[in-house]
Amino acid sequence: QRCKDRLNSLAISVMNQWPGVKLRVTEGWDEDGHHSEESLHYEGRAVDITTSDRDRNKYGMLARLAVEAGFDWVYYESKAHIHCSVKSEHSAAAKTGGCFPGRALATLEDGARTPLWALRPGQRVLAMDGAGRPTYSDFLAFLDKEPRALTSFHVIETREPPRRLALTPTHLLFVAENASAPATHFRPTFASRVRPGHFVLVAAGGGGLQPAEVVGVRNRRDVGAYAPLTRHGTLVVDGMVASCFALVQEQHLAQLAFWPLRLYHSLVGWPGAQGDGVHWYSGLLYRLGRLLLPPDSFHPLGVPWAES
Repeated sequence: QRCKDRLNSLAISVMNQWPGVKLRVTEGWDEDGHHSEESLHYEGRAVDITTSDRDRNKYGMLARLAVEAGFDWVYYESKAHIHCSVKSEHSAAAKTGGCFPGRALATLEDGARTPLWALRPGQRVLAMDGAGRPTYSDFLAFLDKEPRALTSFHVIETREPPRRLALTPTHLLFVAENASAPATHFRPTFASRVRPGHFVLVAAGGGGLQPAEVVGVRNRRDVGAYAPLTRHGTLVVDGMVASCFALVQEQHLAQLAFWPLRLYHSLVGWPGAQGDGVHWYSGLLYRLGRLLLPPDSFHPLGVPWAES
C-alpha cells in the first residue's frame, strides 16, 4: 500500500512537471523470476519507472520527484529506467524476519498436527526445553504474521529420517557439525548458513529428538509468513526443531529479551485475535537492538540498508 500511495503521488507530480507527459511503470510485480531472490519486486514494494515519452533527459528530475514522493530508495538501475522501492509498512525487520510458511505444521499436545496459521494462544505445541529434551510449550503470539506476503524461504532437507523445513534465511536453526553432539551442543545458526553435511535436530518416532544429516538446501517462494513465539522459545515445525527467533544469532539473549512478554501473558492471560504484521513488542526489541548492539550482531539481510 505504501508503494501504491507513493506511486500515485509521483504520477501527479510528473503531470504537473511536464504537462501531457505521464508516469510509465515498466515493471512492478515480477512473475517471471527475472530478479534476485531477495528483490522487493516479489513483495510488491518496488517499481521500475520512466516517463511516457521515454525521454532520458527527464530521468534526473524524475528521480528527484520520486524521492519527494516518499520512495525510500531511488536509483538508476539501467539507462532505460529508474528503480524505486519502499521499506516494509511494519518495521525494518519485517522483510527478513524469521518466519515459516503458513501451511507448515506444528504438533499439538494431543498428537494432532496443525498449520501455523491456525495456532491459537494457549495451545501447547511440541518444542525443545533448555536441556535439549522434547516438551510441550504454550504458544503465546505471532512475532510476525503476514498471511498474503510472497516470501523467499530456505528449504532444509534431511534423509534419515526424512524431514523438510522451509524457513526464512535469517531464522535460527539448531545445528551441529557431527551426529554425536548432545542436543545441548547444537548451536543456533542462521538458516542461510546451514549446509549439506551439517546436522539438525528432528522429532523421532518414539517422541524423542535425534540428529539428522542435512542432505540438501534450496530456495523456494511461498505465500504467507508466520513467526510463532512459544514459552520455551523453540518449536518443532514439520518435524524439525527450530528457534522462535531470528536476525540475531543469540538464542539465550532473545529468550531473555522476551521475558517481559511471557510474564505479561502469565499475568493477564491470552489476548484477543492478533492483527497482521510485526508484533509491537518484537518491533520495539528490534529498534532497541539496533541502538544497543553492534551492526555485525545482525544477519546482513536484517539491517535496514540491505532492504533497499
